[in-house]
Amino acid sequence: MGTLQKILDNKLVAILRGASPKDTIKIVQALYEGGIRVVEITMNSPKALSAIEMVYDEFGKEMAVGAGTVLDPESARCALLAGAQFILSPTLNPETIKMTKRYGAVSIPAAFTPTEILEGYERGGDIIKVFPATVLGPKFIKDIRGPLPQIPLMPTGGVGLDNIKDYLDAGAAGLGIGSSLVKTKTEITEAYLMQLTEKAKQFTLAAQN
Repeated sequence: MGTLQKILDNKLVAILRGASPKDTIKIVQALYEGGIRVVEITMNSPKALSAIEMVYDEFGKEMAVGAGTVLDPESARCALLAGAQFILSPTLNPETIKMTKRYGAVSIPAAFTPTEILEGYERGGDIIKVFPATVLGPKFIKDIRGPLPQIPLMPTGGVGLDNIKDYLDAGAAGLGIGSSLVKTKTEITEAYLMQLTEKAKQFTLAAQN
């Protein structure tokens, strides 16, 4: 199964921001046991490239790993060479999309307005990350899907167990899940990892219903 299809099938992208490489593998393992199959490691995390490489080497085809908060094509290239299979950005940068597609990876640029959403798609974005979704809500996704049904949208920001179904019912192709799932500032103990696995199961189940 290709990376794009894995994202679309699983619907959830767990976002790891700020975790150290030594904790990243433990967190990803806990998420995996809870049913999560797609993770994003943000480039503003400590030694992000090392963390991406470790997850790629450890989980292989079992877990799709991508780089997030990618602001420029140079960072995208470094992440792709480290093993990232998809690139997410908080903004719309055509050169970053171009670099990502050059390496045959999945591009997920961010957009906020209908014009940006269409431009991101026309520039080669496979999925458009609608960010910050906190401000817009599920109704915005439904409204955009009217005139632009061909564009896969991934709301990110403020997505939690209480609104997953609303976003999916509105037509979201996927969801970026951040601190409502993974709190990297919490001490990574065995108890926390068990709680994380249980929470991942809840998110996975919510995305399937």
